[in-house]
Amino acid sequence: MTAIHIKFPALTLKAGKRTLQRIREQGLKAADVGTLPGAAGGPKALGIQGLDLALFGEWLPASPRERSLIGASIGAWRFASACLPDAAEGITRLGQLYNEQSFAKGVTMAQVSQSCRRMLHDLLDGRDASILANTHYRLNVVIVKSHGLLAEDHRGRLGLGLSSVIADNLVKRSRLSRHFERVILHDPRRAPPLQPLADFPSRCLPLAEDNLRQGLLASGSIPMVMEGVRDIAGVGTGTYRDGGLLDYHLDLPYSGEDVVLYPHFTDKVIPGWFDKTLPWRRGNPERLQDVLLLAPSREYLARLPHGKLPDRNDFKRYMGDDQGRQAYWRKAMEQSRRLGDEFLELVDNGRLGERLLAL
Repeated sequence: MTAIHIKFPALTLKAGKRTLQRIREQGLKAADVGTLPGAAGGPKALGIQGLDLALFGEWLPASPRERSLIGASIGAWRFASACLPDAAEGITRLGQLYNEQSFAKGVTMAQVSQSCRRMLHDLLDGRDASILANTHYRLNVVIVKSHGLLAEDHRGRLGLGLSSVIADNLVKRSRLSRHFERVILHDPRRAPPLQPLADFPSRCLPLAEDNLRQGLLASGSIPMVMEGVRDIAGVGTGTYRDGGLLDYHLDLPYSGEDVVLYPHFTDKVIPGWFDKTLPWRRGNPERLQDVLLLAPSREYLARLPHGKLPDRNDFKRYMGDDQGRQAYWRKAMEQSRRLGDEFLELVDNGRLGERLLAL
């Protein structure tokens, strides 16, 4: 991917304290990167596709090593795509398939779930085993098991359950343990790249061919939008949903001393999906000390259509005009090549450290 001239910074770069010092003193090499997190965020992933293509299509393969990829929701789908035999093809295909989705007014949870199952079928195209056999990447998929009313898909009862979640979360984030259990499905060749988890009840279980698709579908199953996924093979009975409900931006205790390279939609780390409107809830600096976060700059976003990345509200904004939405999203994907180009240029010329801010 050839770097292009950029008149304004396309990227905001932030680092945790240990990585900040490390990069300013030593620069950044691909060999330094051992873990990549991928946040929940739906169509926002299309807005950073160019960054994913630069990382997985060019920069990381030039310095092959074992790396852990840990994602919730669309983050898990992005990384599953990167684990396919041709990472760039997989990432590009995910963007195409996501963009081609179309929902009429009044679409049901069952219909959205069926559409996502078709998208996953077309994306993997019978290559499930290749994801689990990838030479260099170890996939980790974050989901939650739902308790009580949240285990149902009846809109009324599910709505009551979500109201209880919102109230408990306002009091204290730890009270979400009443509603959710964290489950991390991981490549059996390597444990998740995390220190012991003590914030919520958590289980780490192996990914396999018979639960990969169920796990990926569950990881993106947003309550009131999609049906929960039930009784995942190797995980147990119950209803499983979007991992972003607990771990929206993967504010997790990463293990080891490698750089945790985080291609992200925003320059903030928000712990859980229900913390989006709570400005006092932000990522823990100690847990994020090894993170290097890459996100679109405000200047870059201001020049995009509607001044933002694609998001789920665009389905409503463009209701009845799929061609208009698809053209907008394609434009965002095309523009995102600038994000990847700028990152490659900064690491190549050794100036990345000059642009770093504290996370």
